[in-house]
Amino acid sequence: MKLWAGRLQGQVDEKLNELNASIGFDSRMYRQDITGSIAHARMLGKQGIIPAEDAEKIVAGLKDILAEIEAGTLEIDMTSEDIHTFVEGELTKRIGDAGKRLHTARSRNDQVALDLRMYLADEIDKTVELAKDLIAALCEVAEQHLESVMPGYTHLQRAQPVTLAHYLMAYAQMLLRDVDRLKDCKKRTLVLPLGSGALAGTTYPLDRQYVAEQLGFGGICMNSMDGVSDRDFALELMSDLSILMMHLSRFSEEICLWCSWEFKFVTLSDSFSTGSSIMPQKKNPDITELVRGKTGRVYGDLMTLLTAMKALPLAYNKDMQEDKEAVFDALDTAQLSLEVLAPMLRTATFHPDNMKKAALGGFINATDCADYMTKKGVPFRDAYCVTGQLVNRCIELGTTLDALPLEEYRAFSPVFDEDVYAAIDLLTCVRQRSIPGGPAPETVKKQIEAVRAQI
Repeated sequence: MKLWAGRLQGQVDEKLNELNASIGFDSRMYRQDITGSIAHARMLGKQGIIPAEDAEKIVAGLKDILAEIEAGTLEIDMTSEDIHTFVEGELTKRIGDAGKRLHTARSRNDQVALDLRMYLADEIDKTVELAKDLIAALCEVAEQHLESVMPGYTHLQRAQPVTLAHYLMAYAQMLLRDVDRLKDCKKRTLVLPLGSGALAGTTYPLDRQYVAEQLGFGGICMNSMDGVSDRDFALELMSDLSILMMHLSRFSEEICLWCSWEFKFVTLSDSFSTGSSIMPQKKNPDITELVRGKTGRVYGDLMTLLTAMKALPLAYNKDMQEDKEAVFDALDTAQLSLEVLAPMLRTATFHPDNMKKAALGGFINATDCADYMTKKGVPFRDAYCVTGQLVNRCIELGTTLDALPLEEYRAFSPVFDEDVYAAIDLLTCVRQRSIPGGPAPETVKKQIEAVRAQI
C-alpha cells in the first residue's frame, strides 16, 4: 500500500510506478532509516505524543527488523516504493496498530533528508579511511626512495632534480587536503532536518535536540523549508569527491607515463595489469587508465545534481530524488578507486636507475650550475646566460654538464673550478634543497613523519 493512499483513487500507471520507485537504490540506507526511526519513536514516547508502550513496541520491532536484515534472514521487498515504505509496512505487519503511529509528526520529506545525511556521514568516514590508507602507502614507498633521484617536470619537460620520495609526497599532500575537506563536509552534513515535516514543521511538541543527540548530529536545521529542500551537503560531498578523483587521475596519469617504455620508471605487479587480446608482449596499466576515466564519471554525477537543483522552488520537489543515484555512484566510484590504488602502489617495482638516467640526460642541474656561479659573485642573469650557452655547447658535443671538460667551462667563465662537478652532481643538487618543503632526503623524511602524524 502506498504511504500516500487515500487522496487518490484507482491504480497508478505501471510506468509511473517504475519512474517513481526508489527502492532499487535507497534500500542501501536501511540501517540509517531504521536507526533514525528508532530515535524518532523514542522522542515521540518521551514527549507523550504517542503512548510510551507503543514507542517501546516500535523500538523493539525496528531493532528486530534491523537485526534480521543484517543477518540475511529478512529480505528487503524490492517491489516496495522505497525503503521507508518497506520498513513501516514490515513493522506494522509485526506489531499492528502501534506501527502505524511511527510516522506521527514526520513526513517522508524530512525522513529521507535525515536518512541521506546519516548515510553520507557514514560513507564520508569510510572514504576518509581509504584515503588515509593510500596516504600511508605513499609514505611507505617514499621512505624507500629518499635518495632515488629523478627528473621533476614542468610542461612535461625535464626541469630540475627531485627524488621519487618527494614526488610521491606531493600526492600525499593533495590527499591530506581531500581528507580535511571531507571531514569539514561531515560537519555540515550532520545537521538534523527531522522535525521540518513536509515543509512547515508540525504542531506536535517535538524535542528535536533530543533526536539530534541520539543520532550524533551537531545541531538542527533552523528553517523547516530549508531543512527538507537543502541538498548542499550532497553537492559539497560530490564536489570534494570530484577534487579527490582529480588528484587520483593526475597520479594515474603519472603511472601510465612511467609504465611506458619511453619512461620505464615503474613496473606494476601482474595482479594490477592486463594484457592484449592480440599483442602478446603487452602489459597495460589498465587500473590507472580506468581511474583516470572514472574521474569524468564523478564529475558527471556532480553536474547531474547541480542541474537537477538549479531552478527548484521551495520546498521539496520530486526532482530531488535524483540526488541519491548520483551521490551513491560518486561515492562508490571514489571508494573503489582508492581501494585499488593503495595495493597497486605497494606492489609496484620502481626503477631508480632509469630515473637517474633520465635525470642525467635532461640538463636538469642547469639551475644549480647558474647558482654555483652566482655564489661566486656573478649576477644571476649573467650566470643564467652563461649556463644556457654551456647547455648549447653540451648539445653540440653530445655530452652533459656533468661530463663537460673543465676547459670548456672556463672558456665561458673564469669562475669555474673543479668544485663545479660536486656542485652540479644530481644528488648534491637534491640534498642542498633542504629548506622546508624541499626535496632533500632529510627534509622529505620530515614530510613523511608529519604526514603520518596527521593520519
